[in-house]
Amino acid sequence: MIFQDKLEKAINKNNSLLCVGLDPDPQKLEQGQSQFDFNKAIVDQTAGLVCCFKPQIAFYSAAGLKGLEDLKKTINYIHKNYQDIPVLLDAKRGDIESTNEKYAQEVFDFLAVDAVTVSPYLGLNALEPLLERKNKGVFVLCRTSNPGASQFQDHKVNGEPLYLKVAKEAVKLYKKYDNLCLVVGSTWPQEIRKLREIAREMIFLVPGIGAQGGDLPKTLEYGLTKTKKGLIISASRGIIYAQDPQKAAQRLKDEINKYR
Repeated sequence: MIFQDKLEKAINKNNSLLCVGLDPDPQKLEQGQSQFDFNKAIVDQTAGLVCCFKPQIAFYSAAGLKGLEDLKKTINYIHKNYQDIPVLLDAKRGDIESTNEKYAQEVFDFLAVDAVTVSPYLGLNALEPLLERKNKGVFVLCRTSNPGASQFQDHKVNGEPLYLKVAKEAVKLYKKYDNLCLVVGSTWPQEIRKLREIAREMIFLVPGIGAQGGDLPKTLEYGLTKTKKGLIISASRGIIYAQDPQKAAQRLKDEINKYR
């Protein structure tokens, strides 16, 4: 199924823009508990409340081959048991075209995810091996949620910030590849407003809600499309480490819908 269609189906079915980040730190797991076992419990508790699951690959590759095996098992489990919910891999891949062909094989063929985050630093045309997988989502880093993002992303290029230049070039390429999406942090609501004015129909992955202190009401006010969609609101630690992950996910889902 095409990523955008799968996402739309999950949004409508669960009435949710919430994405749960599956980022289990092995040091925080119970003795003998695998990353897969941890994820399985989170997925089963929250699958009816989300539009997407987003594992961050570093938490698995740092654990070696066992971690990557647990990542693969997690993705397979979601695909088998919750077919309507897409899996977005936070991997921030990006290189020259020949290497991106291998990244496409890594994330879309081997790991079999529905979407991936990528870096635009080598030029958007270099991402075409990934974008040519038109049934997959490709999320370009644009205005990230971390405090140091402004060091480069606000750097002026011909009088405008680099992140706006990235967005404008992405909009041009979107005419050819409508599976191109943007990553825009909720910690920068005014930037979200500017980006939505430029990219009116594109899907935004929005990290930064929760532990990073993102502004949820303004994120939704400025970032929603005319159809009250177009956003994937990602949260991880505040849900997966909550005493009751299901209740934590329900609360955030309800809070998001309050401002839709």
